[in-house]
Amino acid sequence: MKFLSVFILPLLVTAGISLLSPETTPTGVEIQSSASQLSAKDNFLKYCAGCHGTKMERFAGNTWEAFKAGGDLTGVIRSGLPVLGMPSFEKAFTQAEMKAISDYILEMKDKKEATVAVKFPAVVRSKHQAFRIDTVAKGLDVPWGIAFLPDGDILVTERSGQLFRFSGGKLKAIISGVPEVLALGQGGLMDVVLHPKYKENGWIYISYSKKAPDGVGGNTAIFRAKLKNNQLVEQQELFKAMPNTTSGVHFGCRMVFDDQGYLYFSVGERGEKTNAQTLTNHCGKIHRIFDDGRIPPDNPFVKTPGAMPTIYSFGHRNPQGIDIHPVSRRIYNNEHGPRGGDEINLVGKGNNYGWPVITFGINYDGTIITKETAKAGMEQPVFQWTPSIGPSSMKFVTGNRYPGWKGDILSGSLSFKYLERVRLENGKVTEQEKLLENAGRVRHVTMSPDGYIYVATESPGIVVKLVPVK
Repeated sequence: MKFLSVFILPLLVTAGISLLSPETTPTGVEIQSSASQLSAKDNFLKYCAGCHGTKMERFAGNTWEAFKAGGDLTGVIRSGLPVLGMPSFEKAFTQAEMKAISDYILEMKDKKEATVAVKFPAVVRSKHQAFRIDTVAKGLDVPWGIAFLPDGDILVTERSGQLFRFSGGKLKAIISGVPEVLALGQGGLMDVVLHPKYKENGWIYISYSKKAPDGVGGNTAIFRAKLKNNQLVEQQELFKAMPNTTSGVHFGCRMVFDDQGYLYFSVGERGEKTNAQTLTNHCGKIHRIFDDGRIPPDNPFVKTPGAMPTIYSFGHRNPQGIDIHPVSRRIYNNEHGPRGGDEINLVGKGNNYGWPVITFGINYDGTIITKETAKAGMEQPVFQWTPSIGPSSMKFVTGNRYPGWKGDILSGSLSFKYLERVRLENGKVTEQEKLLENAGRVRHVTMSPDGYIYVATESPGIVVKLVPVK
C-alpha cells in the first residue's frame, strides 16, 4: 500500500553516488579511448549505474516518461539535465555510443520488473553483533527522517511532503499542517528531530526545501512546530537558506542538537561548487543556531563583513549525516563527494573542508575537478570512500544494547544498498563492515531513546528495527 497521493521516483542523479575511483578515468580523452572498447551495457554499468542503479531503478518519473516517449535518450545523455544534477556526457562518449546506450536503456526499462519485498533472515550474525530485523513501518517511498515521540509512536518524513505517525507497526495518522515543499529532484520534506526538552516544551524541528516567494526555485529551510491532535501548530520558521536556485540537488539537510542546546544542521552547495567557499551564502555549509533561531554571538563569522552569521564550518559539498561523538561530544558529519571522495569529517568551528579546491573525487563524466587532495588551511577528512557509497546519514552507536558495536559509526549507503559500520579509534578508521546488504537504499539510520537502532530504506520504502539477539 502506498500512502502518497503522487508517486515520484528518485532523482536522476543521487548526490555523491559512484561506482568508480578517481584513478579509473583521469581525463576526458582517456574516457573516449576506454569507452569505445565497451558495449552499451558495459558503458551503462560503468558510467551510469552508480546513479541510476544496475537495474535502472532510479530514474526521475515524469522526466523519464517524457524521454521514453520520444524513443531516444541521446540528447539527455549528451547535454545532461543540470537542474536535476545530471551532467553532460558529451566528452565521455561518441554519438554512436550515446545512441547505443539509449537503445540499451529503453530496451531494458521495458523489461524492468517491479520491486519485490525484501525477505530478511531470522537472525543476522555480523562480525561483532547478532540481531534480528523487525519491520516497523512500510508502504513508504522515500522515508527521509525519523523521530520518536514519548508515547512510543514514530514520526517518519516522506520526501514528497508528508509526515506519518506510526504506532505498533501500523500507520496511525498522517500529520496535517506540513508546509508545501519544493519537491524538486532531491528536495522535499527531509529531517525531523525533537527538542532535547521535548517533554517540557513540545517543539518538533523539521527541515525541508522551501519554494521561493515568486515560485521559481527555492532552498533549504527549517521550522519548528508543536503537535496537537495530529496537526502541526504554532509554526515558526527558524532558517531559510539563500540564495534561491532552480537546482534540484544538494539540499542537505540533517539536524542534531548538542549538549548545550545548539542546533547544528547542514545545507549542500546546491550543485554550484563555488558556493561552498563563499561565506556570503548559506550553501555548502554546516550551520549553528539557538533552538529559537537566534544567532550564537560566538559563531565564527558573526563579525566577518558580508558573511552569513549562522555558518559554523564551510567547504562542504552535500552533507547528509551529522551526529555527536559519544565520548568527546564533538560534531562529526558525513557527506557526498562527486564520483569518489565521500567523506567523514570532524567538524570544527570556522574550519574549511576544502570542496571543491581539494577532493578525492572526480566529475561524474570522469573529468578532473582538481588535482589537489590537500592544501594548507583546509581540513582533511577523517575517512574517505572511493568508490563512493552515497552516505545518506550517520549515527554513533551508544548505550549497551549493541556491545559489539558500541562507539562505532553507522552510515547508510544509497549507492550499494547497505548499512556500513565504521570503527573509529584514536581518530582513525580501523574496521569496516557491511550490514543489511541489499536491504534497499539506506536513507536514514538513527537510535531510539530506549537504545534501539532504526533504519529507513527506499526501494522498498520501509523502516526496520535492529533487535539484538544472543
